[in-house]
Amino acid sequence: MLREHSGWIALAAIVLVILLALGIAGWAGMRGPGAGGVHRGRRWGRRPHRNDFRPEGTVSDSPTRRAAVIVNPTKFDDVAAVRKKITEQSINQGWAEPLFILTTERDPGTGQAKQALAEGVDLICPLGGDGTVRAVAEAMVGSETPMGLLPGGTGNLLARNLDLPVDDLGDALRIALTGQNKRVDVGRMTVDPSGEDQAPDTHVFLVMAGLGFDAEIMANAPEKLKAKVGPAAYVVSGTRNLRGPQFKVRVKVEDQEEFIRRARTVVIGNCGKLLGGLVLMPEAELDDGQLDMVILSPKGVVGWAAVAARIASKRRKGHHIVDHHTSRSIQIRADRPQEVQIDGEVLGKARAISAEAVPGALVVRVGSVD
Repeated sequence: MLREHSGWIALAAIVLVILLALGIAGWAGMRGPGAGGVHRGRRWGRRPHRNDFRPEGTVSDSPTRRAAVIVNPTKFDDVAAVRKKITEQSINQGWAEPLFILTTERDPGTGQAKQALAEGVDLICPLGGDGTVRAVAEAMVGSETPMGLLPGGTGNLLARNLDLPVDDLGDALRIALTGQNKRVDVGRMTVDPSGEDQAPDTHVFLVMAGLGFDAEIMANAPEKLKAKVGPAAYVVSGTRNLRGPQFKVRVKVEDQEEFIRRARTVVIGNCGKLLGGLVLMPEAELDDGQLDMVILSPKGVVGWAAVAARIASKRRKGHHIVDHHTSRSIQIRADRPQEVQIDGEVLGKARAISAEAVPGALVVRVGSVD
């Protein structure tokens, strides 16, 4: 009996490492109502903004500077108190009282960001999880209005990759109001459920998108269990799916020859830093104009243990279990439909996905520009 329990404990430990490595443990805390959204027909051109006509990182001396704060109310017990704190600090920094707009289950941030842009605000701050940030970014890509990242989720993965505060709202707001502008890339992914180019959807992602095991864990975690035990439900789901079958993928990386792999999951990243000090993609940078891809191909529990060890050692390239590629564009076609996730939001099953980096498409506020 002790040996049996020890085996399950070891298995759960492996799953937890894998969940952290894939970002699922971070995204688990931000998948409440209003954390995601799907929008079609995005235009990707830029329109000039007044920020383009002053040195990067500086802010106007105008006393009418105003920020919009787009709040996911499901993340806070007392939204009024949060609003009061943000308003007081904004006024103390010489800004006008912010425009506050709440997200809804139907519109998790994109429509609110469009409203803020139409009102001509100087800064837009999503205050929620990574899903809220992504939804706001859907409207802001190409707008040139800077985004200020305020910590409102568990992962705050974009903020972590930019070395921004994730534990102190006051510090994060100070940087948003007084920091410098930095251009970062976004990923643009097309999801084709049929694999036959029939009504594909296009999405923005800022952190990572995945096909296979990682999305499967999110999709199959029981809702009742998530309500009772929170992120631990993903460990349960991961343990149940750990021994699942591999699938075959055809991969085209920019100008290289197409190659075939058997995989359990494929992750495409715009950045590589995750929770717990783990780095899934050590070479990934937010402003390099490239996407990074990791193909994980373990067989059984022993194979997943090898994956966990290899991720911990930061070795990625040239191995049949963990294979890493970097490219401006990536195309993947699976031999059968697989679950797909984008920045922690499950989109359903698809046979084919393609992704490309859109260099410098989003302006974010940071403490300093290297």
